Amino acid sequence: MLTIAQFVVLPLALGSVALVLFLGLANMARGGSPLLSQKLMRWRVILQFVAVCLVLATIVMMNQG
Repeated sequence: MLTIAQFVVLPLALGSVALVLFLGLANMARGGSPLLSQKLMRWRVILQFVAVCLVLATIVMMNQG
């Protein structure tokens, strides 16, 4: 279980945060819709929260066994 979390779930979570951040910044840089930028930044915050929770859960699981 821990191996899956370390090598699959965490990179996916971190990659999704980076992707949404990049999309939001690209949209703002080219002068795109402010509503889309706002939506993407909200998704980034949500995905960041999930990623941090997954990182903390992985650390706890590593310390238990």
